[in-house]
Amino acid sequence: MPNVKFYSGETIPLEMHKAMIVQKLNLIPIEDRLESIRDAGNNTFLLKNRNVFIDSLTDSGVNAMSDRQLAAMMVADDSYAGSETFYRMESKIQELFNKEYFLPAHQGRACENILSQLYVNEGQIVPMNYHFTTTKAHVVLNGGIVEELYTDDALQVESDVPFKGNMDIDKLRALITEQGADKIAFVRIETGTNLIGGQPHSLENLRQVRQVCSEAGLKLVLDASLLADNLHFIKTREEACRNMSIREITREISDLCDIIYFSARKLGCARGGGICTNDKEVYLQIRDLIPLLEGFLTYGGMSVREMEAITVGLEETMDEDMINQGPQFIEYMVSELEKRDIPVITPAGGLGCHVDAMGFLPHVPQTQYPAAALASALYLVSGVRGMERGTVSEQRKENGDETLANLELLRLALPRRVFTMSQIKYTVDRLTWLWENRKLVGGLNFTEEPKILRFFFGKMTPVSDWQERLVEQFKKDLGDSL
Repeated sequence: MPNVKFYSGETIPLEMHKAMIVQKLNLIPIEDRLESIRDAGNNTFLLKNRNVFIDSLTDSGVNAMSDRQLAAMMVADDSYAGSETFYRMESKIQELFNKEYFLPAHQGRACENILSQLYVNEGQIVPMNYHFTTTKAHVVLNGGIVEELYTDDALQVESDVPFKGNMDIDKLRALITEQGADKIAFVRIETGTNLIGGQPHSLENLRQVRQVCSEAGLKLVLDASLLADNLHFIKTREEACRNMSIREITREISDLCDIIYFSARKLGCARGGGICTNDKEVYLQIRDLIPLLEGFLTYGGMSVREMEAITVGLEETMDEDMINQGPQFIEYMVSELEKRDIPVITPAGGLGCHVDAMGFLPHVPQTQYPAAALASALYLVSGVRGMERGTVSEQRKENGDETLANLELLRLALPRRVFTMSQIKYTVDRLTWLWENRKLVGGLNFTEEPKILRFFFGKMTPVSDWQERLVEQFKKDLGDSL
């Protein structure tokens, strides 16, 4: 990893790439943004991309590809069965993860569906360092129960703890003792815990989880979708790993786990996914479901061109200059927001910058969805599309009561190698203006509420005319600026 210092003393991330193809963006007037967010039911997922200026909704499937990935797509073998493209991808998985068996799937949640169908029985528990939305939904749909065994530091907004994504080992041992190992389907670790600010786990913590699983005879399953960021943090934050190469860290992580699954929309910077293991019995169990749910075993629902790009993308994940780009830009953005006293998750994690909506809008109760309100307000004043990661991303209890989220976050994803410094500074500027006018922002109520994964396509309406008043103040302060 190069050590580059600016003579001026300024600390900014340095792009280790150059742009060769560009895509035109649109920044529509604030009046049109108000109409757009209304039409979308104040759900940023439902905005039309033509009305979005900076798309920080997600890093899933929207990371920049490299020139080598694009070139690789031209040599894809699109045979239905026995494709050489598959065998190249399988070989790369075997090389990097030391896993003999690889099963392709169209994305990460397809892997979750298969694993939950196979291993989660009615009433069984799946311990996790933290849940992800689709993971929890699949476990629950199969009659399982999610137990989050995060550390006491995990939910602190402001912190200097480097690995807030660690699993609490004492809690894991206690759960096994209390419930019995036969009540536990498997233990799941998520690299770069998505819902609590992209916070990483350490390699040492994974070793400890492995030891407990081995003692209890339990499978350890790793969601490696955000592995690239987590590798960067292990390399830079974990003292014992500073002299390890990225390949060595990757190999040890893999060797500690029985099953690894991933979304290549994140890991590999293309579109697809897969499951890998060294357990032949596990492989044979999963193999039966791939043709039924995904496609033949040598493509698994993926485009072979995407598979070629993933193969190259996985190799590029071993490059420190590639995997540091996301975390460094996120750290810069977090630092700039901290200077302005805007509440944000620290230390900076992976995936994106996470603004603390309860700290930003303390006057908006959780039952009026402050993270969703903040996402709506930011789009309105900037054209920047972020994602609600709070109570809207949870699911109601069976009696209809809300499941209030531990954190209410506005996630501003920074897809890898996509945005420029000026675009990040623009986002910080509009967040600063919104922070100074935060008392104008009110809450939201549902008008259309799906039962499952409501954050994807539910619709909401403001509890008052706060959006109109926000537009009025924006025009007063910034005139005819977009």
